Amino acid sequence: MGYRIAVDIGGTFTDGVIEKVSGGQIYLAKRLTTQSDPGEALSNVVNDLLAAVAAQAERRVPAEVTEVIHGSTLVTNSLIERKGVPTALVATAGTADVIDIRREVRYDLYDLDIEMPEPLVPAERRFEIAERTAADGAVLKRPDGDAIAGLIAQLRAANVQSVAVSLLHSCVNAANENEVGAALRDAFPGMCVSLSSRVACEIREYERTTTTIANAYVQPIVRQYLGELESRLRQAGIDANLRIMVSSGGSTSVAAAAEVPISTIESGPAGGVLSATNAGRAAGFDDVLAFDMGGTTAKICTILSGVPSVVHVFEAARVRRFKKGSGLPLLVASIDLIEIGAGGGSIARTSELGLLTVGPQSAGAEPGPACYGQGGENATVTDADLALGYLNPDYFLGGRMLLDLDAAMRALGTLGERLALSAQAVAKGIFNVVNEAMAGAARVHIAEKAQDPRRFTLVATGGAGPVHAVEIARKLRVPRVLFPIAAGTGSCLGFLAAPVRVDRSWSRSTRVDAIDWTDLANVLSGLKADAEAELGAAAPRDAEVDWQLLVEMRYAGQGANLTVAFPFRAPDAAFRADLTDAFQRKYQENYGGLLPSGTPEVVTWRVVGATRQDVRHFVWPIGQDRPGAAHPKARRVIFRTETDTFEEVPVYERYAVPAGSRLEGPLILEEEESTIVVPMAAQVEILENLSVLVRLEVRP
Repeated sequence: MGYRIAVDIGGTFTDGVIEKVSGGQIYLAKRLTTQSDPGEALSNVVNDLLAAVAAQAERRVPAEVTEVIHGSTLVTNSLIERKGVPTALVATAGTADVIDIRREVRYDLYDLDIEMPEPLVPAERRFEIAERTAADGAVLKRPDGDAIAGLIAQLRAANVQSVAVSLLHSCVNAANENEVGAALRDAFPGMCVSLSSRVACEIREYERTTTTIANAYVQPIVRQYLGELESRLRQAGIDANLRIMVSSGGSTSVAAAAEVPISTIESGPAGGVLSATNAGRAAGFDDVLAFDMGGTTAKICTILSGVPSVVHVFEAARVRRFKKGSGLPLLVASIDLIEIGAGGGSIARTSELGLLTVGPQSAGAEPGPACYGQGGENATVTDADLALGYLNPDYFLGGRMLLDLDAAMRALGTLGERLALSAQAVAKGIFNVVNEAMAGAARVHIAEKAQDPRRFTLVATGGAGPVHAVEIARKLRVPRVLFPIAAGTGSCLGFLAAPVRVDRSWSRSTRVDAIDWTDLANVLSGLKADAEAELGAAAPRDAEVDWQLLVEMRYAGQGANLTVAFPFRAPDAAFRADLTDAFQRKYQENYGGLLPSGTPEVVTWRVVGATRQDVRHFVWPIGQDRPGAAHPKARRVIFRTETDTFEEVPVYERYAVPAGSRLEGPLILEEEESTIVVPMAAQVEILENLSVLVRLEVRP
C-alpha cells in the first residue's frame, strides 16, 4: 500500500510526518526552518522521515511513497515582507486607482497618524486600457488592436515579471479580460499573467483587484519553488503525486497551486484545524476549539458538528497585526480561523507605557529564542516556558537540540531590569500575559459565533500549543482539553486527513424572481466542468466526490450576504422556491425576523467539490500494547498557575504511559516534538489511540 508524506514549513520549524497507508503508523521529523532556503529544511525533514521508516522496514522506502502533501508560509511571508516580484496592473480606463481609494474606511477612527497598507503595485506600474463591460455582463466596448498594442509597449518598457489583469465587471463576463490576457501571453511568453476572472471571479472591484495583484505578485516565486520542490523529491528517490494544501482546508495539484498561489496563503493553519477536527471526531467530540500555537503565531477556530466553517474573504499583511481592516483584503476561500496571539518565538518587551507585553515581533528560527544558543538575546515565550520548568533543556526535540537555561535567564533578567522584576517574575508575567491575551481573543471569537465555551473541547496542536493549552482552557472555562498523538506536528496530520477540494465562483447580482434559469444552468455547468478538470488532476481516480452549491444572498438593497447551501443540482424554475425558503430560514435564524416587503437577491454562486473523507485513525508505532502501570521518569519543579507557587510534579514519557491509564495533575508529559503541561489539579486520561484527554473542573 506504500507511504504518504506530509511536510509543513512554518516560521520557526519545518515539520514532517510519514504514514504507512496499510496500518496508519506514523513517524515524525522536525527541523529548524532554513530562512534563506526553506527547501533545505524540507529536504532534511524528508530524508529524516525516510530514514526513520527504513530503520523499521529494512528496505528501500522512497520508491514506495505514493503521495506527498505540502504546505508552507511562502506566500504569507512574501506579502508580509514585500518580497514579491515587480508586478504591473492592467485595469479598465479610469479604475487603476481603486487600490488607493480602497473602501474609504479607517480601521482606527481616532488614530490621527493612521497607516494604511501600501498597494503592491506602485502608480507607475498601473496601466489602463479602453474597454467596458456593463454590470449585467453586456460588452459595451471591446479593447481594439491599437489599445492592446499600446499596452504591450508600456509593459515592455516597465520591465515587469508578472501582470495582474482586473477589468471592470469581468466577474460577470470575462470576454474582454480573456482577450487582453491572451494577447499578453502571446507577447510575453513565459511571463506570469493573472486574470481576475480566474483568481477571484466575484463582485467588489477593490477586493477582486487586490486579490489578483497579490496572486501575480507571488506567482513567479511560487512557480519556481514548486519546480525546485519536485526536483528535490526526485533527488530523494520519490516519484509520487504531489499535492499542495490550500486555505479552504483541502489540497490541490501543483499546476493549480502554481496558477492561483494566493489560494495557499493559509495552508499551514488550515492543516492544524483539520488535524483538530479529525482528532476530535476520533475521540467522539464534534464541537471543538482548534488551538494551534507554533513558533510564530497562535490561531483558533470554532468547529461545530465536526465541520469547520469556510469564509471567502481573508485579510493579509496587516499593518497592525490585530486590527481588522489594516491589511490587504483577499477573496480567498479560507477556513474561518483567527490569529489570537503570539508563538513560542515571540519577543517580550516593554510597551510605551512601561508595561510587559509580548510580540508581535518574533525571533524566528534564526537566531531564535535566547535559549536556542544561536545568538538570540531577546527574551521570548519559549525562554519563559523553560524558566518556569515546563520544558526540559536536555530533551528538546528528543535531546537532538539542547536548550541553554542560563542564556534564557540572562535574557529574562535583562528585561527584568527595565521592569524592576526578577527573571523568574518576568517569566511568570510572560506566561500569564500570553495566555490571558489568547484567552481574551478566543472569548470574543466564541461570543461572535454566539457559542458558550463550556460546550467545546479544546484540541491543542503545534509545538507550543500543548504547553499553554490547559491554562488557556482554564481561563476560558472549557471543560476538556484533547492532545492528539504527534500534536507537535499536528498540521501535517491535518494534511494527511485533508480532502482534495476545488472552489469556483461566479457573481451576478440578480433578484430571485428575475433569474434566467437556462443561462444560469449553463454557467454553473461550466464551473463544475472546470472544477472537475482540476479535481481530476489531484484526486485518486476512484475517489468519491461530494459536490455542493453555495449561494450568497441578501435582500435587494442590503450590503451584507448570507450563504445557503444545497447539494449540487442543475438549477431550474422549480429551484426558485427552494432558494427563497432556504434564504428566509437563514435570515430568520440570524436576525430574528424577515423583511415583509423585501425581495431576495442572489449575489454569488459557488460550486465546491471535495473528495469524501472519513475519520482518519493514525497509529503511534510503539506503545499501543505496553502493559503495566504508568511510572514517572523524573520529577521537576514547575510553576503552578492556580496557586502561584513553584512545586515539584511528576514527569512522564508520554508514549510510555499505556492506554487506559488515569493520572492526576499537576504533571508533565514529555514527547520529542512537544510537551504537555498540566499546571493544576485535573483528571488526565490516556485514550485507546494514545491521545491525552484532560478534564478540568469548570465553574457553572
